[in-house]
Amino acid sequence: MTVRNSRLVVMAAVVAMTLSACGGKTGATTQPLDNFTAEDIYKRGEYELENGGRPKDAVHYFAEIERLYPYSEWARRALIMQAYAYHKARAYEEARGAAQRFIDNYPGDEDAAYAKYLLALSYYDQIDEVGRDQGLTFQALQALREVIEQYPDTEYARSAVLKFDLAFDHLAGKEMEIGRYYLKRGHHTAAINRFRVVVEEYQTTTHTPEALMRLVEAYLALGLNNEAQTAGAILGHNFQSSPFYQDAYAQLRGRGLTPTARGNSWLTKVYRQVIQGKWL
Repeated sequence: MTVRNSRLVVMAAVVAMTLSACGGKTGATTQPLDNFTAEDIYKRGEYELENGGRPKDAVHYFAEIERLYPYSEWARRALIMQAYAYHKARAYEEARGAAQRFIDNYPGDEDAAYAKYLLALSYYDQIDEVGRDQGLTFQALQALREVIEQYPDTEYARSAVLKFDLAFDHLAGKEMEIGRYYLKRGHHTAAINRFRVVVEEYQTTTHTPEALMRLVEAYLALGLNNEAQTAGAILGHNFQSSPFYQDAYAQLRGRGLTPTARGNSWLTKVYRQVIQGKWL
């Protein structure tokens, strides 16, 4: 640690102890902070965030800067730190509120991209297991897309792209789960509708190979051999090394069929578009 950094640490600790003493207790003080500069209060907030283990205590100090010094540079910095501290405390709704206020008040600021990213994260980090409602996943996708489109040259956009893909995959996983449920209970048409969504709307996700294999299984159960063969043909062309193709191929061969595009179903259109490049 350099001498300069050592001094900064000591100064921050002194400020933290002074403000804490002013409050008469550990953690966030309830006493007025009018006698302290915006910088001093900001340092106390940083100290609580890094060392206190209670991010909401840090929020108190950052909020006080907004109240006492509303038009200062420190107020701007404190607002983005409020959003970060709320997110760290998993107070996601409050984090969104603070982030949105920053965007509204400082749309051209260099930290606006980070505020937008924090807003998106507040949805993304709430995405639950596949079996639950996916409303937050849709909101996360929308917010992440805005980061990507509005701030394409930032590090936040690059991170948002990765998270967007994962959230997108998450939605496909939800469709697969429901489709498997229907398939297991013999509701083949309902299952096919779910697997079709994956193939048509989530074709870039990791779930596409299984969706095609399940389509082979469901169509064979209904005696719709042309559709089953076409699903197998798409699967074989794009994912021949996948174990799902091996399974689909075995099912087809067990019926004396081959993975070949046949008929004129929606799958045939997918085959023509994806494999033959015929979009009309």
